Amino acid sequence: MRFKTSFAKEQPSEEVISCAAWNSANEVMSCGDDHEVLKWNLVTNETQVVTKLPNEIFCTHMDRYPTSGVAGKKGQSELYALTSTDGRFRLMTSSGRLEKTIEAHTGAVISGKWSHDGTAFATVGEDGLIKIWSRSGMLRSTLSQMQSPVYDAAWSPEGDHLLYTSGKQLVIKSLQPAAKPLSWKAHEEIILKVDWNPVNSLILSGGEDCKYKVWDSYGRAIYSSIIHEHPITSLSWSPDGELFAVGSYNTLRLCDKSGWSHSLEKPAAGSLLNISWSNDGTQVACACAGGKILFAHVIEQRLEWKQFEVKVVSRKTIEVRDVTSNAHEVLDMRDRVIKVSLGFDHLVAVTSTQCHVYRTNNFNTPVIFDLKEGTVSMITQAEKHFMLVDAAGVTIYSYEGRTVCNPKLPSSTRPNLLSNHIVSLSKDVFALRDNNDLRSVIIFDSNTGKPFQDNKPVMHKLEVHQLCLSQCGSLHDRYLAVIDKNKDLYLTGVRKLEAHYNITKLSTMIRSVSWNDGTNMLCGVQENKLLVWYYPPAAAVDKDILGQTVYEKDISDSGKNPELRGFIGNTAIVRQGAGATTAVGISPYPTILHQLVSSDRWEEAIRLCRFVKEKSLWACLAAMSVQRKDLNTAEMAYAAIGAADKVDYLHHIQEIQSKEGRMGEIALFCGNVADAEATFLQARLYYRAIKLNVDLFRWDRALHLAVKHKTHVDTVLGFRALYLDKIGKPETNGEFKSYAGKVEVNWQSINNKIEMELEQEAGR
Repeated sequence: MRFKTSFAKEQPSEEVISCAAWNSANEVMSCGDDHEVLKWNLVTNETQVVTKLPNEIFCTHMDRYPTSGVAGKKGQSELYALTSTDGRFRLMTSSGRLEKTIEAHTGAVISGKWSHDGTAFATVGEDGLIKIWSRSGMLRSTLSQMQSPVYDAAWSPEGDHLLYTSGKQLVIKSLQPAAKPLSWKAHEEIILKVDWNPVNSLILSGGEDCKYKVWDSYGRAIYSSIIHEHPITSLSWSPDGELFAVGSYNTLRLCDKSGWSHSLEKPAAGSLLNISWSNDGTQVACACAGGKILFAHVIEQRLEWKQFEVKVVSRKTIEVRDVTSNAHEVLDMRDRVIKVSLGFDHLVAVTSTQCHVYRTNNFNTPVIFDLKEGTVSMITQAEKHFMLVDAAGVTIYSYEGRTVCNPKLPSSTRPNLLSNHIVSLSKDVFALRDNNDLRSVIIFDSNTGKPFQDNKPVMHKLEVHQLCLSQCGSLHDRYLAVIDKNKDLYLTGVRKLEAHYNITKLSTMIRSVSWNDGTNMLCGVQENKLLVWYYPPAAAVDKDILGQTVYEKDISDSGKNPELRGFIGNTAIVRQGAGATTAVGISPYPTILHQLVSSDRWEEAIRLCRFVKEKSLWACLAAMSVQRKDLNTAEMAYAAIGAADKVDYLHHIQEIQSKEGRMGEIALFCGNVADAEATFLQARLYYRAIKLNVDLFRWDRALHLAVKHKTHVDTVLGFRALYLDKIGKPETNGEFKSYAGKVEVNWQSINNKIEMELEQEAGR
């Protein structure tokens, strides 16, 4: 991946151009020391003077009003804020009409930034003040005052904190006046530029020490660059948070979000004073001290899936290669390519006006349909359909080009801030993190777009940082993997059985996860290890054997911060800390076992495990057979891993005469006490439900059931008396005391009642 750079053919003057901002996909606004606000057209290569500012005004920064802010109204997206050296900032439309001039600082206003939702505007200046303004230019607060000039600022993703420079330090300050700021020494010299990406929450900084650095939102260093020849004068995140651009003297660098460099360009343009990304994330415009506007387009993006390799070789051309047959296809587009996605036997390419869908077995006849919005920010694919996210919202299409649904997202959701980390799609549902509550995940039906299961979200204890849906099997086999703020990995089934979702912890310190494309195996990266859960639902079936179903492989040679890019077939794709991609192979036997069990070929599954002689495979078979209620296979699998106690209990379950009794005991074996009790009660097996609670010492619940169903009250009192006698303690529970005086405990009567109920159950 690299930049393809070009200069505008028409240069009105040789004066310094200090700032630039995109007006549309093919137009850029700029201003410089010649006091003219210019509009540059990339299609016609024409330059138009929008307005001429007074000679005493020198612009320092230009920022466009957010195009998809929640509070944005029609027409506001054409509003620009221009800061200048006379201590003022001006609100101007794209036509050049000056709406308002506001006195802001003593000395120059060095920078000004709109919040991501467009409800506030922040300015910093030579006087060391950081001020917050309303959309209309009314002063809301003076957030802080530094002893030295503040050169740049950036808003947090939620818009409730502001990041700004203070000499060699970076400071994050809450808009709440009483909150304590977070500050840390970030560079060895003065920091000139900062940016904070709203999608990945990463911070970017550059300064006079000739370095750029990447930080997380807690001030922890993720990456520090080499020392460049000149100070870093500009930097900016791409809208989707996957890339960023860094500018210096005659230098433009394209970098990955992890920090390492994709490409380095050396344009003869002087210092790059400002970098602005287009809304679709494919182009940048750079304001140069040499009096030029530098345009750069991202090309040579590469995608791989199975035997196919896709490469965007130019603005309108895609190359596809089949590495097995060395077949080569060149796909020419009518318009500029914005996004490309490859997977599930389909290639989806989005241009500025159309969407092209190709089958991997035939690249000659694509499905083509027009798009309402030309700024698609994300493509997500599943087996039966794919999702496009643009400024208008989310749309799910079939691979035949038909619109499947337009889900109605929560009002707080800003489509331009969605990413593959907080949105996941499968063939029947898709999951979305709620922007109102970052601990909540909303499940939608991907065929209708309506909220799934009575709009009950998956509630987690901490903020959700990544979510991923399994891709295989029916809806009953659909699982959601969640990585939270602490990097802990959790698993839950999409179909909840009770009033809440059963969330189970799988592991800790997980950086990224991916489900297998062909089976329900889960892969994750944990610092220097690659972990593969051969059968993740084992966490809900039997936690004791979960550890035996996990495969670990050392990937310490992948460097710092490796990232999982996919899990296809028996291969996990890991991107190393330095940017190289590595394919890590795993055993093919778990995949074969999944296929055998899914088709109920239990005898063949047992023969496979006996042939391979791996404990992990037997453990997977044990969990799978319990999940599918095949107790004979489960007994053999547990015996193979030496779990004699569980073999004995499974044998006990098989001796139960009634189907409902066996189902309830299996649920209890899996640790689902509520499910077991509900199964017993629904089948009117009151003794089993009561005895279940007695065995678990849930005395109040046992007595409540006995009283409610008017049976076995004496049984509960009898077992309670035996328990208290054994531990040598008197009765202290008032409810038990009251019933003890009313109900006589006769063990012969109790045993007769139990035997009669078990006989009635066996006779069903």
